[in-house]
Amino acid sequence: MITIGMLHHRRNPTTVIKSYAYAAVARAEGVNFFYFSPGTVNFVNRTIRGQVYENGSWHERIMPFPDVIYNAGSPEKLAKSREIINKLKSEIPFTTNSIGNKWNINERLKDAKEFSSYLIPAEIVKNVESFHKFISSFHKVVFKPIDGRKGKGIYFISKVGESYVVRKDSEDQTYTKQNLNNFLEGKLSEGTFIVQPYINSTTKSGQVFDFRLHVQKNGEGKWVVTTIYPRVAPSGSIIANINNGGFTNYLDPFLQQEFKEEAFNIRRLLEHFSLSLAEHLDQIQMVKYGEIIDEIGIDIGLDENLKIWIYEVNWRPGCPPAFYLELDVVINSIKYAKYVAENQVKIKKNIVAAQKRNRKVKKELPIIAITGSAGKTTSKAFLASILAKKWTIFESKDYWNTTEHTKKHAEEINDTHEAVVLEYGMAYPGVITEHCSIIQPTISVVTNIGLAHVGNFDGDIKGVAQAKSELIHGMDQTGILIINKDDDNSKHLETTQFKGKIMTVGIKSPANYRAYGIKYVDNGMSFKIKLRRQEIEMFIPILGEHHVYNALNAIAVADYLGFTPMEIKAGLIFRKPPRRLTVYDCKDNITVIDDTVHSHPQGVKAAIDVLTNVGKNRNIAIIGQMRELGDLREQEYRKVGDYVYEQGIDVLITYGYRTEEIGAQANARGFPTQNTYHFTDKDKMHELLKEIVRKNDTILVKGASKTNMFDTVHFLDKFFKE
Repeated sequence: MITIGMLHHRRNPTTVIKSYAYAAVARAEGVNFFYFSPGTVNFVNRTIRGQVYENGSWHERIMPFPDVIYNAGSPEKLAKSREIINKLKSEIPFTTNSIGNKWNINERLKDAKEFSSYLIPAEIVKNVESFHKFISSFHKVVFKPIDGRKGKGIYFISKVGESYVVRKDSEDQTYTKQNLNNFLEGKLSEGTFIVQPYINSTTKSGQVFDFRLHVQKNGEGKWVVTTIYPRVAPSGSIIANINNGGFTNYLDPFLQQEFKEEAFNIRRLLEHFSLSLAEHLDQIQMVKYGEIIDEIGIDIGLDENLKIWIYEVNWRPGCPPAFYLELDVVINSIKYAKYVAENQVKIKKNIVAAQKRNRKVKKELPIIAITGSAGKTTSKAFLASILAKKWTIFESKDYWNTTEHTKKHAEEINDTHEAVVLEYGMAYPGVITEHCSIIQPTISVVTNIGLAHVGNFDGDIKGVAQAKSELIHGMDQTGILIINKDDDNSKHLETTQFKGKIMTVGIKSPANYRAYGIKYVDNGMSFKIKLRRQEIEMFIPILGEHHVYNALNAIAVADYLGFTPMEIKAGLIFRKPPRRLTVYDCKDNITVIDDTVHSHPQGVKAAIDVLTNVGKNRNIAIIGQMRELGDLREQEYRKVGDYVYEQGIDVLITYGYRTEEIGAQANARGFPTQNTYHFTDKDKMHELLKEIVRKNDTILVKGASKTNMFDTVHFLDKFFKE
């Protein structure tokens, strides 16, 4: 006769209500059953001091090691007995194994991809700033503990104008930004929290609902649906969990009431989804850990488009709260325990087969290379952030874009990577050809063709375009090419012989991926785009319309690779490359905008646009030397001077060789000479800034790394520090 041992962290079975049901069903199924905790195990004589249910009460008995262990305790509370449990696992089969907390499960599903499109993007809230980036993108979010249970500690937070509404259960509180920051800091000091977009899953009457899908393995080791039932939140609440006052309903009447003719199809969809996901998680457990699982509870929502969203997956969920289904759960558990005890050889073969199948799966590795006169690093950072939402990626470091860097990357890319994102820089003909000979891209992005390095091409923009076209010639000729439809100079790219697919991005022109409704908002830019026949509002945490183009490059690649609009939206909340329009808030409401990595005429004008859009009072532009313009230097400097005048900048300061030509042209157009300054000595320029900067000024510092303009940013931040 088979013996089942029920492992629990509590020593006393009378405090574990379900232990009675398991003991009763085990007796009915003709198996021995006892209850025990880790401290009662004796490995020397292979016995356990367990509890047996007889004649209506529990009795202590010395029991031999069981044939199988039903693992019923809390993983967190059993963790202190890890050594004992691991030793038991090495000798006795367990019916189930922990699949981790909500975050671990999300990460597993993202890695495996097949179900990642059903996941609501989630971020661990590292600090208040990361929370604000997320809510700037999604507007309405759920803030909850990473390992919460039973709907406890969940907050719904929405941004309304300059205020924030925080709802817990059915109570609302309105906070200022500072009050919200204090609230968030308090919560983060208590533990780890995650933030997710809020999915609107409501009944016709406006009540929030979700579905619990409860699945188990049966006596044949096959996954079966134990039950599916809706949970409806109390009026005004956003949490349908039973422990928070939610109530259940029978599935068929609920579906009929809410979905009419779609009811039958939705029921079948839920059944298929629950079994498929259970099988999928079981396969992941076998492949990664050589273990099996036997029971999960899946909480899902249906949005207005009837799309399924996974709220969370619970390992070893509680018994259904109604419909007399507790015995169904217990019967499946006991029968499956018998199956595990009797079929160890078969189970181990299944695990080995799953691991072999996984090793045989050949993945086609997308290799994405990005070049262009401007926007390479930011486009790369956007794209890497999106792809990393569910893939293990190789991303080149910011500004590592020489051929020597590419050689290093070729050595570092390995079988664990599921995508490669690189930037290919060049200053002369032949350089990008060498990049491609080292690592050939399958997907290429040419951000634009501008005047960076044009002096190395005899001042001919067509020469720059020809050198950038080496990426088109050197990539996989059946791959994907993305170009900027709004960039006039990109028409010089050599695309006629390319046999792959060309996709375009744009703002002003019709394009495959076109942004519209572009706005400057707190901490960044918002815009709209149509993806998969839906209008999606996007947010990027970086200032400037030119960065919308960089985001579009990333969106185009990610959409082609099958990422969902929600994944793309979450991925655009990226780690901004340093010194790219970084904003410093100083004392007296003085703002410093740091854009001190690269400098060319196109970038200077884009930075001036940012200054005029975010400036609160007087706008001061400090513009450094632009290198490698060759014979075009004087002409391009004059154009920048024209732009300074046209955009109504209040004070112009130029720094470096011949940059006084910018100020001279601005003066010729009518810019006040008394507000124009030129320096070749940085210390003297800093002395002037001490004198002229006033309360509420906004100061742009624009220059290339080689001119060390960041020194001026550092000076301003230090001198005008809060």
